[in-house]
Parts: sequence; C-alpha cells; structure tokens
Amino acid sequence: MKKLVIASAIAALGFAASATVQAEAPAKYGTTCVACHSTGAAGAPKTGDAAAWAPRYTNGVDALVASAKAGKGAMPPMGLCADCSDDELKALINFMAGK
Repeated sequence: MKKLVIASAIAALGFAASATVQAEAPAKYGTTCVACHSTGAAGAPKTGDAAAWAPRYTNGVDALVASAKAGKGAMPPMGLCADCSDDELKALINFMAGK
C-alpha cells in the first residue's frame, strides 16, 4: 500500500510539472519561436496552421523534438531556445501546431 501511495504521488508530480510546462508554452513561444513561426519566415510552419503542421506529425511529436534539437533548414539547433528541455520543446511544438 505504501508503494502505491508513493507511486501515485510521483505520478501526480509528473502530471503537475507537465501541466505547468504546457501552461508556460505561450509565454516561452513569445520569447523564442515567434520570430519565425508567426510569419513563416525561412519556411517555418506558421503557428496555428494545421495544414502545415499535420504532415510533420506523421512520425510523432518526439520526432519533431529531435528535429528541433538538431536544427532543420534555416532553424539552428534548438531554435532560439537553447535552454529548453525536451518537455518544453514538446509543449512549444504542440502549442504552435494547435494541439
């Protein structure tokens, strides 16, 4: 029983952290991704353009995170978010894609 309580507490903390990262995505977007993704500069998929983002999700959001970390086209590795965690990148990608 004690293990179940501990496991539940850990899961709740993980969910809370994930929810916090998601909630912070719009503000983080405004200081990192907005420069290119708001206008589609250099071929970046525009924020909120479901048609542009849909084919990019074919291999899942984890593949998009890997692509962001490595850099893609004119986007340098990590974009303008050098200190972003994988969870933050995932939240930013989902925010831009409207998911």
